[in-house]
Amino acid sequence: MSLTFHVVSFSFLQVGKSITMLNILPFFLFFLPFLIGNNRICVAVKTGFVGRNGTQFVLNGEQVYLNGFNAYWMMTTAADTASKGRATVTTALRQASAVGMNVARIWGFNEGDYIPLQISPGSYSEDVFKGLDFVVYEAGRFNIKLIISLVNNFEDYGGRKKYVEWAGLDEPDEFYTNSAVKQFYKNHVKTVLTRKNTITGRMYKDDPTIFSWELINEPRCNDSTASNILQDWVKEMASYVKSIDSNHLLEIGLEGFYGESIPERTVYNPGGRVLTGTDFITNNQIPDIDFATIHIYPDSWLPLQSSRTGEQDTFVDRWIGAHIEDCDNIIKKPLLITEFGKSSKYPGFSLEKRNKFFQRVYDVIYDSARAGGSCTGGVFWQLTTNRTGLLGDGYEVFMQAGPNTTAQLIADQSSKLKNLKYPPLVTHSAE
Repeated sequence: MSLTFHVVSFSFLQVGKSITMLNILPFFLFFLPFLIGNNRICVAVKTGFVGRNGTQFVLNGEQVYLNGFNAYWMMTTAADTASKGRATVTTALRQASAVGMNVARIWGFNEGDYIPLQISPGSYSEDVFKGLDFVVYEAGRFNIKLIISLVNNFEDYGGRKKYVEWAGLDEPDEFYTNSAVKQFYKNHVKTVLTRKNTITGRMYKDDPTIFSWELINEPRCNDSTASNILQDWVKEMASYVKSIDSNHLLEIGLEGFYGESIPERTVYNPGGRVLTGTDFITNNQIPDIDFATIHIYPDSWLPLQSSRTGEQDTFVDRWIGAHIEDCDNIIKKPLLITEFGKSSKYPGFSLEKRNKFFQRVYDVIYDSARAGGSCTGGVFWQLTTNRTGLLGDGYEVFMQAGPNTTAQLIADQSSKLKNLKYPPLVTHSAE
């Protein structure tokens, strides 16, 4: 265990003569044991940047509870100025803010064929980057923090397969191991983090509107038994991100599947002992990773008949509960549910069923937050407008007003979390 010391600044009123360091030293030595506590120095993060204190998120000394949405389409939509895409982004952020949402998860990548951000290794579309500039700027205007993902596991929007192809290779898992491919990814990370916003004039790494970076959306290995491949990659890339940006939090992008580090936990995976090359426990114990994430898709993860037997409800309760327990007791970091949803494309869908599912997830989050537990927020998939509904995957949530809509559930959750009050906290260095 390493102990990191931070400079603590004091300000004093000068009366008659300056106070020298010799005068200050006894006061510092007196308070040092209290500052160290359990082998760590406690400090406040820079104003405006979200930090963490153990299993809690904190902002300006107060605990933070999150209620938000996914909107992967925001960057490319904002780049489509010919179709007034920026007005669509503004509408979505305004609607989200109106129901109290305070965080959004978006893509900070696109290597695909449609409005790509990265056209080839190191070659970027300035117009698309300006779209991302606008999203960051506009989110700040509505007091919505951003989780920005840096690459996709899947082929949609390019993903790790595109990086492998750029290196003249075939096996997608070489994204995690090939030195040339890893350098392509690092170059993209540096380009995004050091991007100077053309609207605000501020580098992304210095912008408190950004809540956190995400290494990769839903990482998996084709070789499901090769958990060390992903573990080593996360260690390397997390360290690299932190070497550029020490202001922001960092998470991996995991769905939450358990691996072999604690084999008995794999029974909580959908369908039992399914392995994806990830390990929720060991991956999130990497020191440079600040918080854990899970996704929840009972419709696609479980057999269709499970929705009629109540198996889905049982799975959701067990899935979230197991991860909260592990973040409370083993990982000792915050937990954020960064994707959950119910699709209209599955048989038996109804707005009522979706609302019941959302309420089930929201209740678990609220109960954990109220008890001081590690799970203090959820980000549903996905917020949609009338225009972006054309990109729909069945999970679209429109912000129509009314007592029986999903929007009302979201507003109620925002209000409940906002009204939770705890004593002010300060952040500490990760162990």
